[in-house]
Amino acid sequence: MRILRLERSAKLVAEIVQRGAADTARVGPTVRKIVDAVRREGDGALRKYAAKLDGLSKNQPLRVSADELKAAWHAVDDDFRLALQAAANNIRQFCEWQMPRSWSRSAGPGVRLGQLVRPIDSVGCYVPGGRYPLPSTVLMTVIPAQVAGVGRIVVVSPKPAKETLAAAYFLGVEEMYRIGGAQAVAALAYGTDSVDAVAKIVGPGNIYVTTAKKLVAFDCGIDMLAGPTEALVVSEKGNARFIAADLVAQAEHDPETLLVFLTASKQLAQKVKKEIAVQAARNPIARQALAKRGYIFVARDIAQAMEAANQIAAEHLTVDEELLDAVANAGSVFVGDYAAQSFGDYASGPNHVLPTGGLARVRGGLSVTDYLKIIAVQQVSAKGLRKLAPIALPLAGAEGLVAHANSVSVRCKDA
Repeated sequence: MRILRLERSAKLVAEIVQRGAADTARVGPTVRKIVDAVRREGDGALRKYAAKLDGLSKNQPLRVSADELKAAWHAVDDDFRLALQAAANNIRQFCEWQMPRSWSRSAGPGVRLGQLVRPIDSVGCYVPGGRYPLPSTVLMTVIPAQVAGVGRIVVVSPKPAKETLAAAYFLGVEEMYRIGGAQAVAALAYGTDSVDAVAKIVGPGNIYVTTAKKLVAFDCGIDMLAGPTEALVVSEKGNARFIAADLVAQAEHDPETLLVFLTASKQLAQKVKKEIAVQAARNPIARQALAKRGYIFVARDIAQAMEAANQIAAEHLTVDEELLDAVANAGSVFVGDYAAQSFGDYASGPNHVLPTGGLARVRGGLSVTDYLKIIAVQQVSAKGLRKLAPIALPLAGAEGLVAHANSVSVRCKDA
């Protein structure tokens, strides 16, 4: 990683800030071809691309059977099962704390206002199966759906590892398909003979998955467009080994990972740089990412460092405890020396499906609310009508909406 003075790096910081969620343009034509084919031809195109891109054999069923899920659960070791159960408990507890409630309140004589909280009827959970199998993503996408009360939960994953299948079995997933990529997104969005369409698609994926989600977004709900992993640390007194460990850990996801350390301490900057070189020495993917998109910025003070961190709006953000109140933009925040960013990936409870590319300026990570609809309710009596009519009638008149005004005034005659 390079060590740079923050005050002399305005152009570079601006480029990082404007990085965008994902470079979907370069794969757009290919993805559109796949999505259009699956939408038009259904299972035929789905199987063709699954065979070509995911290694699906000719006679292999698209749907994973209940027996296969059960067998996977019995094939994994006890330590994995216990870890899965503990992580699931923490994630479920956090989702239950997040869960909004229906309510109804008086807004004055004759007027009650409130909200109904209702789940979406179906969701497709995308679980990557490429460079690394991610059974943790099964937990992160399925458990919030269960807490929200979603009626139909579908999991898709290309070449699912036994650990991924075991996680699905543990959660009671009944509908799972061994498909991935743009073809899986298209199947979930539009449906085929084998896969019924869902109301929303959630979960991380590569550039092809992200581009496909972007293409179908006006026909099927999606959670967010997520690009390469991002990790940012702001500290002037942290442990250099711990800081380096978090940056290297996230760097091993992808050679395109963005990695930033912001500090006001030149000494800590040097220590972190040395630690990163040691810890990444035997991790080729991490070394590529750190060389290509790894930066250490030394600010004039910690306030300037936090200002830059909020501008960058990273997916993962670690800060010293006294800096927490200064955080405005981040996907997920880790506080203090012992809050390893990997805890957020697996064990602590908050979701690891997080916004990238600066999207953290407008939203946080996947949560139970992504699986819900908040429906406003207005209950008005004759007394309430007399209160609201003098407000609504002049506004309707000013807008020239005669029928709107009449829908109020016709009631006034009987109130």
